[in-house]
Amino acid sequence: MLARLADRFDGPDLRVAPTTSLSLTVVRVEVLAGLTVALALVPEAVAFAFVADVPPLVGLYAAFIVGLITALIGGRPGMISGATGALAVVMVSLVARFPDGVGLQYLFATVVLMGILQIIVGVMRWGKFIRLVPHPVMLGFVNGLAIVIGKSQLDFFRQADGSWMQGGQLVLVLALVALTMLVIWGLPRLTTAIPAPLAGIAITAGVVILFGLPVPTVGDLASISGGLPIFALPDVPFTYETLSIILPYAIILAAVGLIESLLTLNLVGEITGQRGGASQECIAQGTANTVTGFFGGMGGCAMIGQSMINVKSGGRTRISGVSAALFLLLFILAASALIERIPLAALVGVMFMVVIGTFAWNSLKILARVPRVDAVVIVLVTAVTVRFDLAIAVVVGVIVSALAYSWQNATRIHAKVDETPDGAKVYRVQGPLFFGSATGFVELFEPESDPDRVVIDFADSRVADQSALQAIEAVAAKYESAGKSIQLRHLSRDCHRLLTRAGHLMIDSDDDPDYAIAADYGVRTGILGSH
Repeated sequence: MLARLADRFDGPDLRVAPTTSLSLTVVRVEVLAGLTVALALVPEAVAFAFVADVPPLVGLYAAFIVGLITALIGGRPGMISGATGALAVVMVSLVARFPDGVGLQYLFATVVLMGILQIIVGVMRWGKFIRLVPHPVMLGFVNGLAIVIGKSQLDFFRQADGSWMQGGQLVLVLALVALTMLVIWGLPRLTTAIPAPLAGIAITAGVVILFGLPVPTVGDLASISGGLPIFALPDVPFTYETLSIILPYAIILAAVGLIESLLTLNLVGEITGQRGGASQECIAQGTANTVTGFFGGMGGCAMIGQSMINVKSGGRTRISGVSAALFLLLFILAASALIERIPLAALVGVMFMVVIGTFAWNSLKILARVPRVDAVVIVLVTAVTVRFDLAIAVVVGVIVSALAYSWQNATRIHAKVDETPDGAKVYRVQGPLFFGSATGFVELFEPESDPDRVVIDFADSRVADQSALQAIEAVAAKYESAGKSIQLRHLSRDCHRLLTRAGHLMIDSDDDPDYAIAADYGVRTGILGSH
């Protein structure tokens, strides 16, 4: 389903494997895609710097350094990383704790520690746990992030005093936004020689400059002119007190950054036909943030909006990401005057097309057809992403999905009952036996009314955890107190190992090394056969 958004986002099918042969045509497409991304990165980086209450260049340096390093060594070619709003909203409280620019130095130290934590996650290969994120959570993540991206663009319709645009100015800006979106939508149907977003920006900017239209430009946000980032150690005391201040922020930032990056990695992988790379992406993000903290950047993570622009523009290799970072540096060093003349309406139009392409519209159609729990998770994750942040939304979604799955499996436990010719009662247990179903398992049996010999057959069940072992012990104890015998059958090898490792059964068998007769329940208990 996620892959189908590629069809909506652009005319041609984007679900192709990355190009391996670097012809001149491929390089041209990759470089132009990088230029398009760089243009879209500028207002985003400046805006997120304002959110974090730091100078614009701090956001731009982060976009350059994080974008360059992750493009070179990241886990998914085609992904774009930089300063993001998800991290900025966490950073602002740290910066605000210390006046006179001191908070900025603590932020740099926090970003360094954040990067180290992310490298540790990558080295330990914990990035693979992103596989535990269910598909409904992914859909909620995509939809919520699309809404957040769309909402963030609305701020560009405000005037300098914070009031909303009105009258002719609003109509003019909306017309320019519509022009950009029309170019992005229509150009791929005529030619794919030029990335549609780049053409949209160029045409709209040309109209504004040619006719001298009075609309907000990038330069109205802030000047992006500056020099090369300079290496410097964060100017903070290297004490335990400093660590106690920055560590909580570093943990939160590392978690938020990795969650957003790994989910974006999966999304881009769905579109480009790539797999794996989670641990490598963690190391790349950590390295990028560690370096950024020493060069005056606010840190960052993967950006789904810019990643979608890159993929839509034809970016499939590391060239596009590297080009985007280098173009961004060029803007800062030499081309700031030109870039500052680009109308914000053009960039807003590009991002609105990102929103349209990112939102999983088909999820609205399937809400009535998927299981109710999945529908609730999709809506819940979307709402929490919009109201709070991505990390909280994903954690909530995973917890709700896990609890729902556990409950569904807990209610599946039941038993078919029959008797053998010699009068023994056989309980054929069906469904998984684990902590959620342990109580239901115990309630299946009737020790007082059952015959003297009872067989519990696990051919259609699995013993999963310690709670299951305790439930088996509880049932055995009840039959023991009633003076009756119980026999266990058809436990799988892993169930048998659990029982043996826990020390609940004593193995005593010479004829079957995998499945043995067990005794010492105080009753005669056997494990016979296999499945």
